Amino acid sequence: MSEPRPSHVAIIMDGNNRWAKARGLAGVRGHRAGAESVRNVVQRAAEQGIDTLSLFAFSSENWKRPVTEVNALMELFLMALKREVKKLHSNDIRLTILGDRRGFSHAIQKQIRRAEALTADNTGMHLIVAANYGGQWEITCAARRLAQQVAEGSLAPDEIDENCMNEAMDMHQVPPVDLCIRTSGEQRLSNFMLWQLAYAELYFSPLLWPDFDADAFDQALADFARRQRRFGKTGQQIEVQGA
Repeated sequence: MSEPRPSHVAIIMDGNNRWAKARGLAGVRGHRAGAESVRNVVQRAAEQGIDTLSLFAFSSENWKRPVTEVNALMELFLMALKREVKKLHSNDIRLTILGDRRGFSHAIQKQIRRAEALTADNTGMHLIVAANYGGQWEITCAARRLAQQVAEGSLAPDEIDENCMNEAMDMHQVPPVDLCIRTSGEQRLSNFMLWQLAYAELYFSPLLWPDFDADAFDQALADFARRQRRFGKTGQQIEVQGA
């Protein structure tokens, strides 16, 4: 019997700055090294048959970082959208950018639209890159949509349940996260996909993101395969169901 595989893996990519600092390099060098890890992990996830891979690239709180670092990150983001999308497309990977796009320059917004349009019909792995994103922002947007429906009279307040809320989320067509990986040894969610992570298995790697490679990704999958996912049931119930 094959080992259980997560359908949706989400990664909080952390440690680029610390990786660069440990080597006496500027922070942007860490982000460039981190971009190489993105390439390796995306390729490995596709090879492993992962249906959906979500990467936390830039949070809505990251605008608070030094202006020089933010500008460098935006340049890297734009460059990646221009250079990497053709490779994604050739590998049948569909790309979605999740987040508030209004915070980006017109050039970046244009490249986002082009990248998503180019890969829209691909049927391989779905790659979601969260940029200018926050889990609380996403839930707030969903609540606002439901409130608008109530105000218009198309939805009654007592009709709002978990399914209704889920349908109002930006990524309602995406399955819940099965496995969430965070690198650099930090153990927090940092406002990432709060709704989708409700029953995710959490895996914390001590590796800084630029050091997280295909083998490290495989180790996270192997750890997931050893977990018993109960979803509120007892371990005995799960064992009986699997018998």
